[in-house]
Amino acid sequence: MRLAIFDLDGTLVDRTAAFPDAIATLSHDHGYGPEVEQWLLTRLADKADRSDFERLRTVFPVRESADHLWRVYVDRMAAAVRCRPAVLDSLARLKEAGWSIGVATNGASDIQRAKVRATGLSDLIDGIAASGDIDARKPDPRLFELAAARCGTQLTPGDWMTGDNPETDMAGGYNAGLRVIWVRGRPWPDGLATPHHTVDDVTAAIDYLLLGEDG
Repeated sequence: MRLAIFDLDGTLVDRTAAFPDAIATLSHDHGYGPEVEQWLLTRLADKADRSDFERLRTVFPVRESADHLWRVYVDRMAAAVRCRPAVLDSLARLKEAGWSIGVATNGASDIQRAKVRATGLSDLIDGIAASGDIDARKPDPRLFELAAARCGTQLTPGDWMTGDNPETDMAGGYNAGLRVIWVRGRPWPDGLATPHHTVDDVTAAIDYLLLGEDG
């Protein structure tokens, strides 16, 4: 079985565009002013979990519980996030070609799975491993091993990891013994091994896998 593992945020879905919309909606719905909204935009810019809303309650006199605000944030992010039809079509072609498709993503389990369900990816993905599942974040190879296990298989040297983050996706893929495809965008850090293949869009990475290139 050929296995292709993908990063979620910034690779399969566009978290960057969805994030400010989700924060704006949450702030508006609860009557929060610009100071709270800006705090959330800054604090949750790279990652978010329930503890961020516990911290919010220590900084601002908000009435709502951290549990409530976290659930609302998860819902708003799921409603705002998008996976382009071209990406869904490409994944469907990969699946039809006999590939098993996994996701290895840093982030809280509930919000990452909510994104997968909301974008239609759940019909195409065989297994997802979120860092919140095992309290280990990429580049820890355990997350890639879990993604493979959730797909009903084990990692092999012929498997692939595709993602946009050199230090988590690419380094993590190498650590797990995978071949890696980098979706160009972030700066490439000095000292990191060159990826097996580089693309400008995840659809091009899937095309490369379907062509059977060896990198």
